[in-house]
Amino acid sequence: MSEPRHTEPSEPEGTTRRLPVIDTSKTGTGPDRSASAAEDGTPPVSDGEGGREGRFWSARRVPAGIVALLLLGLAGLFLYDIASVRADRPVMSWRRELARQLAERPLDDTWVLVGAGVAAALGLWLLFLAVTPGLRHVLPMRRTHADVRAGLDRDAAATALRDRAMEVPGVQSARVRVRRRRAKVRAASHFRELDDVRTDLDAVLTDAVRGLGLSRPPALSVRVRRPGRKE
Repeated sequence: MSEPRHTEPSEPEGTTRRLPVIDTSKTGTGPDRSASAAEDGTPPVSDGEGGREGRFWSARRVPAGIVALLLLGLAGLFLYDIASVRADRPVMSWRRELARQLAERPLDDTWVLVGAGVAAALGLWLLFLAVTPGLRHVLPMRRTHADVRAGLDRDAAATALRDRAMEVPGVQSARVRVRRRRAKVRAASHFRELDDVRTDLDAVLTDAVRGLGLSRPPALSVRVRRPGRKE
């Protein structure tokens, strides 16, 4: 024989019941979140647009390696020649011929002008590499953390914009090219009015560009055509 179970009396319908209140100061989801983060030593996170970030600088490993190898080989060759002269050996024929050519050829000689032009071009190229950041395919993103810098590849940005463009009704195909200052979108629409599709594309892609979180959002250039017609 089973014992009778004790049941609590049910509350009458229409009565109110007080629910438990969650203390947001302990969970860190309330207004004191920034204060608790500051106490923990974590840099604050900015939810705003933030300042414009500069481009990423390339390490220039290949040009620097080539220049270093050339200078090392040239310095080693001259040092070897100087050491051989100190050891009472004759000077290398190439250095004697080079000194003779430099002494006898006039400044307006063709080969002298060609050599000077090549040297000047190489010097300008090295100066250009030294003063430009490089990494043109990486778009800097807004900094939301003091110690973190992020970048987005231009091909990845173009893929994201193309996927958003294909969600617009009436768009059959889309091609997107993203540059540092401009994003060009070329879409083909097989139904709906072109003006309506273009308006929807402008709205959707403007929101998509904003969602990429870029420091300098590129300007949009949208063109819509019918399939089968060349631009």
